[in-house]
Amino acid sequence: MTKKQERHIVATVGTILFMLLIFILLWLVRLYAVVPEQEEGVEIAFGEVEEAGGYMAEESEAVPLPAPEPVAPEQPSAPSDNDLMTQEDEEALALRKAQEEKEKARKQAEAERLQREKEEKARLDAERKAREAAEAERKAKEAEAIAKANQMGSLFGNSGNNTGSGDSKGAGQKGNPVGHGSSGGNSWSLAGRGIKGTLPQPANNFGQAGKVVVQIRVNAAGQVVDARETTGTNVSDKTTIQLALEAAKKAKFTEGDHDQIGTITYIFKLN
Repeated sequence: MTKKQERHIVATVGTILFMLLIFILLWLVRLYAVVPEQEEGVEIAFGEVEEAGGYMAEESEAVPLPAPEPVAPEQPSAPSDNDLMTQEDEEALALRKAQEEKEKARKQAEAERLQREKEEKARLDAERKAREAAEAERKAKEAEAIAKANQMGSLFGNSGNNTGSGDSKGAGQKGNPVGHGSSGGNSWSLAGRGIKGTLPQPANNFGQAGKVVVQIRVNAAGQVVDARETTGTNVSDKTTIQLALEAAKKAKFTEGDHDQIGTITYIFKLN
């Protein structure tokens, strides 16, 4: 038997007992109620005789009515099914409302999270595009500088002996070379500059034959401040490329007025 059925039985029994008590009280009140006796008629004689005045019936003594028995206070009735159903409906409504508020808050938090992720993605995309644009612009300027350097080197090369008065395969280049030159089978190009000493050679522990073209940035003092592999390289071995970059960073050039872009080309041959 469920609790609801138990409450229903208790409520029914309580209601029956209460109605039975009311009925007994009403029956007792009706049983002991005093019904007043009706007075008999009085004969009256009309005339001038003494008896014409009739007679006065003796007043009957008043019979006190019994005091009504006290009525028992009404006992609170047990909650009915309707009351229980109303209470359950209110609890269910409050619970459903709380769940709806919780779900609404969750959806709002989820929407805010998605909006933040969208904004963050847009910001990262904008930064990436800005970096790509800056990198493209830098590469374009470097390519333009390299083209101008190569053009200037060609002009200087056609004007006379600009590779120095010494041999290109010895310890270094002699004289005052301008624009470009070669040493040990490798070459360099830097418009308006000459190389100091010898062109540094890569270590001999490379693993792939081929050509590595290194783009260099030389400051006004003639030092290589940046070196990176560029177009023209046909070597895929990372170790060989790294050897070329390390050698290029050691090169020393004559002074200039500002930073310049040039190239050093290394030829790797397997023994």
